[in-house]
Amino acid sequence: MAKTEINEKHVSDSSSNDSRDEIVADYEKAQLGQAPFPSTTGEVPIPPQLARLDSKPPKSTKELETAEEEDAFAHLPEHEAAILRRQLETKPTKVTYFGLYRYATKGDLIILYVSGLAAIIGGAALPLMTIVFGNLSGTFTNLYGPNPDTSGFTSQVAKLVLYFVYIAVGEFIATYIATVGFIYAGEHIASKVREEYLAAVLKQNIAYFDARGAGEITTRITADTNLIQDGISEKVGLTLTAIATFIAAYVIGFIKYWKLTLILTSTIFAIVFTTGILGKFIVKWQKESLAAYAEGGTVAEEVISSIRNAVAFGTQDKLAKQYGKHLAEAEKSGFKMKATMGSMIGFLMMYVYLNYSLSFWMGSRYLAAGEMSLSEVLTVLLAVMIGAFSLGNVAPNIGAFTTATAAGGKIFATIDRVSPLDPKSEGGEVLKVVEGNVELKNIRHIYPSRPEVVVMEDVSLFVPAGKTTALVGASGSGKSTIVGLVERFYNPVGGAVYLDGHDVQGLNLRWLRQQISLVQQEPVLFAISIAANIRHGLIGTEHEDLSAEAAMDLVKHAAREANAHDFIMQLPEGYDTNVGERGFLLSGGQKQRIAIARAIVSDPKILLLDEATSALDTKSEGVVQAALDKAAQGRTTIVIAHRLSTIKHADNIVVMSHGQIVEQGTHDALLERRSAYYDLVEAQRIAQETERKKEADEMSLHESGSSLATPGLEKAEAQYAADPEDLELGRVKTGKSVSSKILADSTSERAKKYPLGTLVKTVLSYNKPEAKWMIFGVFWAVICGGGNPVQSIFFAKAIVALATPLTSPENLAFLRREANFWSWMYFMLAIVQLISFLGQGVAFAYCSERLVFRARDQSFRNMLRQDISFFDKEENTAGALTSFLSTETTHLAGLSGVTLGTILLVTTTLAVCFIISLAVGWKLALVCISTVPILLACGFLRFWMLARFQGRAKKAYEKSASYACEATSAIRTVASLTREDDVWQHYHQQLVDQQKNSLKSILRSSSLYAGSQSLAFLCMALGFWYGSTLLASREYDLFQFFLCFTAVIFGSQSAGTIFSFAPDMGKAKHAAQELKTLVERRPVIDAWSTEGEKLDHVEGAIEFRDVHFRYPTRPEQPVLRGLDLHVKPGEYVALVGASGCGKSTTINLLERFYDPLAGGVYVDGHEISSLNVSNYRNYLALVSQEPTLYQGTIRENILLGADTKEEDVPEEAIVQACKDANIHDFILSLPDAFNTVVGSKGSMLSGGQKQRIAIARALLRDPKILLLDEATSALDSESEKVVQAALDKAAKGRTTIAVAHRLSTIQKADRIFVFHEGRIVENGTHNELLARRGRYYELVNLQSLGKNT
Repeated sequence: MAKTEINEKHVSDSSSNDSRDEIVADYEKAQLGQAPFPSTTGEVPIPPQLARLDSKPPKSTKELETAEEEDAFAHLPEHEAAILRRQLETKPTKVTYFGLYRYATKGDLIILYVSGLAAIIGGAALPLMTIVFGNLSGTFTNLYGPNPDTSGFTSQVAKLVLYFVYIAVGEFIATYIATVGFIYAGEHIASKVREEYLAAVLKQNIAYFDARGAGEITTRITADTNLIQDGISEKVGLTLTAIATFIAAYVIGFIKYWKLTLILTSTIFAIVFTTGILGKFIVKWQKESLAAYAEGGTVAEEVISSIRNAVAFGTQDKLAKQYGKHLAEAEKSGFKMKATMGSMIGFLMMYVYLNYSLSFWMGSRYLAAGEMSLSEVLTVLLAVMIGAFSLGNVAPNIGAFTTATAAGGKIFATIDRVSPLDPKSEGGEVLKVVEGNVELKNIRHIYPSRPEVVVMEDVSLFVPAGKTTALVGASGSGKSTIVGLVERFYNPVGGAVYLDGHDVQGLNLRWLRQQISLVQQEPVLFAISIAANIRHGLIGTEHEDLSAEAAMDLVKHAAREANAHDFIMQLPEGYDTNVGERGFLLSGGQKQRIAIARAIVSDPKILLLDEATSALDTKSEGVVQAALDKAAQGRTTIVIAHRLSTIKHADNIVVMSHGQIVEQGTHDALLERRSAYYDLVEAQRIAQETERKKEADEMSLHESGSSLATPGLEKAEAQYAADPEDLELGRVKTGKSVSSKILADSTSERAKKYPLGTLVKTVLSYNKPEAKWMIFGVFWAVICGGGNPVQSIFFAKAIVALATPLTSPENLAFLRREANFWSWMYFMLAIVQLISFLGQGVAFAYCSERLVFRARDQSFRNMLRQDISFFDKEENTAGALTSFLSTETTHLAGLSGVTLGTILLVTTTLAVCFIISLAVGWKLALVCISTVPILLACGFLRFWMLARFQGRAKKAYEKSASYACEATSAIRTVASLTREDDVWQHYHQQLVDQQKNSLKSILRSSSLYAGSQSLAFLCMALGFWYGSTLLASREYDLFQFFLCFTAVIFGSQSAGTIFSFAPDMGKAKHAAQELKTLVERRPVIDAWSTEGEKLDHVEGAIEFRDVHFRYPTRPEQPVLRGLDLHVKPGEYVALVGASGCGKSTTINLLERFYDPLAGGVYVDGHEISSLNVSNYRNYLALVSQEPTLYQGTIRENILLGADTKEEDVPEEAIVQACKDANIHDFILSLPDAFNTVVGSKGSMLSGGQKQRIAIARALLRDPKILLLDEATSALDSESEKVVQAALDKAAKGRTTIAVAHRLSTIQKADRIFVFHEGRIVENGTHNELLARRGRYYELVNLQSLGKNT
């Protein structure tokens, strides 16, 4: 179950990351003086490269792009370096913004074209308003001229007011079309990019993945594609509208009076110049911040995918700190970026007010000279202002475009990368007939991500068609590498691989992989039904397009061959049972058998078995081995085996060491030779002395064993299949009551919704420490907000001044004096606005970056706090949780700083505008104010629509992203099954469904948005019409009219800007909802809780009393059915039994990953659920089958085991733990010793080394209870000896519980408990149990090794 971390290391085992370090393993043995093959060590020269043992981590992407790559290969001959370089390098792609539209279809382009046209029309409508406005104002001032014409006044006004109404209608239609079109096309194109990216990732060669963490690909497919979508959707429409407004405004200005317009154009240059320079910096820092977070994402992914380990060692806090370091890096660049963005807006606002200042000053001169009329001055001024303002609207969007382009660069670099091993290419020869002869000639191989180590040196091997060839040897000897080369995951730097005499490099890659089936040590299944998993094996064969029934027959046949049919039929849904992410709902043996069925369903010519049974227990191994023997008949089979018992029937056994072949022959011939193979067999001989007494029985057993008809086993299988009453009874007893209750609880947990107020409070609480900065920002935001109302007073005053009739020289002087004064006032306003925007920009940037930092940090900590059942749930896969951390948390800023600033700014503007206008002219003010709610309502409705739209969109993309991540993290499996197209088809379908849903939502929400854009004109019409009546009746003068009108109407228009934040608020609300749910979730088993008794010391007595248990995700499947188990303090006990019988579950319950449904687990007489969890876990240490290491140094990884602060751990303790784990000498042999970096998930070390580091970590806390969950099952016999010795040493003086598949590892145990179907059927010492000739005896015989009899 906790095998999520396996994807990366283990998928890689087929041509393993390990293998590039396996050599190191051998080198290390030589160092320790335990050379693996005494008889041959003398002759096998250690390749000189080993002297330069590599200890650098895989290059991060940043480095790969630089020239450092050159140096890595500098020591190799040029042609070898070229081969390696080709497998790694990615040329950076320069993406222009229009490059993002690379995948737009004809339909998209037509939609974009029409929407663009609509956006432009919508934009041009706004400046037309300035002509109407200018003419109306002219008409009004004429009323106060020397010879007023009252009668014509009303009809003139009515005509002009109607123009406003026409503009409003046009604006509505245009905006609606533009919004719908752009959002729809943007989503469509972004989906295309997502699909292309996935297709590109799937066709990359394996070395490309070795150099990148799984987290990075997750981040790209979730976060970066969202950024692209953001940059090509509605923001494009808004930008086009703004640009159209700008151009139309200038055309109008030049027609009205070119001189003034030209002078005012200086504003534009200032704007363009400022945005250009600051924009450059913004992009630079944006990139830095993205890069820093990608590394943090990888850490988070590593930790979440190996959560059991973090929980068992209580390392949540330490790991969270590590994640925090990466966050801090990202925060610095993010702050610079946001602060720059804030100051940019400040400059733009300053230019706008300076523009007013200039236009009134110059306008008054032209007026005085009689070159212009007031209506022209106003039209030009407003046109230029609207034009410049509209450019201001472009600025925030440019951020989205530059970000999209930056993200596009990374994504398109992958899409454009030409994979040196492209499974999609049509090139290469396809053989008509395949016999299946595989030959390696003079192979020299180096892994591209580890150029210092030569993994194979001059290996030649012939694998005859239809025969089984086995590869054995210590880890690091190059066994898995052969599989990787036959599958063509890598190209060798020297020599060639031949299939039936044809060099595989000349064959079509896809066709080649379809001839070969691979079964790995850690089978990767996909989260679909069992039948669909097996059907993957048919991809690319002639059976691919069979009808569903015919395909099902093949599937069932393959399942029978693989001994899987019976257990599948026992499952509640049979072949339609979903296996869960990476198949975690099945036991190892079950997964493995399904993987074998998948491998043989297409009847391949060549079968590669990479330690296909090493991770299984004896019972499953027997069944799986039988399946494999059956599968291997009549095919070319290459088997890699750690357990030699599994390959003694092979036609040829090849012994490898140090990347070379030491000897080969049949089992018996090699034993005769008493050389390397003989030593390996000896190492695995089980319980020899007891066996000798029973030689007679052994003979008979072996005879039948060759056909695997052991009577005992068949009996066991039959029992396994039968026993239905037990299922029924179990269900009545614990199932309905407890399980159904648990299920009911889990559904109620999901439903909680929080009101917006609570969410805002939550988000603000993350900014508590920045309260001073917040207040500082708020203060300046309020001053920014005051700009609008103040300018409306200046505006009205200036117009009154300019409306002075020029009848006498005094009037002329008055006009000039007044105009100059108000121009200076505008100048003052401009400077104040600049300062206040700078102030709020910096303050809010700081707050929002701190917010994102804390939210990520807290979310991550809260994830780590959850109990294991949280991670078993379908919606909490590692992919989904990492994408929550990378994308959702950044949306929170929408409910904090910047948005808060904007809201305050707008509120201030509205409030002050209302107050001033009511004070000056209440009648007109009230009429104008009555229109404001309409404007605000439209905006609110749009916000509400977007929030709903957001929730659905996120869900669908998250599911598809999780699907894509699952596929990319299992890339070796996908490649060997040639599933690339199939994965892509599924992904494509998920995206298509998502788009259908969102279209309806877009159509609705856009109408409201369009309304909010066009109603402004109707409000103006109303204001002018009513104002005209008040002026005609001489109730108001010009000053009152213009002040009320501009304050309210322009004020409410600026309130419109709040709605440009609506998308962000929609996302923010949703993200806050998720965050709150996560933070509020109190797990049943809470590692943070301070409740429960704390023990001062533990003796180590363990007792299970009638424990019943089912996994919360599979309540219908009983696992433990009344388990009773007693362990005395200091005893070393072993748990053995078939897979799925509850051994690992026992360990899970002891670690308190889960609580039993009935019964109790007691330690020293205390029931563990009454103890404080973290205190209790401090006395335990867990070494699991898959050792989990994190990015960082060896020292950091070992220190994670400490139960005190890292500073308090004395150096001696670390050294001692390493010595006890048999790894100290090896660490010292590395160039950087304890500071050697282990790579992502420890990929730089071999399995045995990782396992010993994990043991050192477990011993560092000096546990009272040591739990070993198949700690050696994944190792070869050589490493196993070393690790086993370390474990035996570790077990002294403490209670040890070992789950073992290989019985040879536990025969020294004080007591052995044999499990069957969730109960203990027998217990005793090794010899007692053998004497009893029960189930244990049968398990031992299945594993016994000897000469073929």
